[in-house]
Amino acid sequence: MPRFCREATRPFAAGTVSASRSAVRGAPRLGREAAAEALAPLAAGADVVIASPDELTLLGDGPPDRTAARLLDGGATEVVVKNGDEARSYTADGARAVPAHRVDPVDSIGAGDAFVAGYLSGLLDGLDAEARLRRAHTVGAFAVLTRGDWEGLPRRDELDLIGLREGAALR
Repeated sequence: MPRFCREATRPFAAGTVSASRSAVRGAPRLGREAAAEALAPLAAGADVVIASPDELTLLGDGPPDRTAARLLDGGATEVVVKNGDEARSYTADGARAVPAHRVDPVDSIGAGDAFVAGYLSGLLDGLDAEARLRRAHTVGAFAVLTRGDWEGLPRRDELDLIGLREGAALR
């Protein structure tokens, strides 16, 4: 197991929420089998697992809902599957789906990371699962509206601006 994975699997302090985003930038270099082996203990120790459907295949065979169920049975409290036009949250209470904002993207670099940042900020703010997914989509939408991976990210007071119609007056 790579060193970064061994260190990431150390126990957290009581009350700490751990999250695992299954995308590992080095996965193509590792190969799918080695990436899956490296990710399994990270996902198993996480409270929240966030992945695309493709990334989720590194954690188990079958459709996303089946892999999510296995991760929940293994101790995760939530599995979030982001899929461009929609995201789903799986918990012990069931699944919720929220559609993404429709925008004309300028640059998709950083969209997934922005989605995760929005989701985790909603989790830390105590939002429910649907509101966390909406915030994640909002931050992801802001990210793709400008060039670069972080330049378009909104401040907290800008989160509601994504739904304004073009030419709307701001006060």
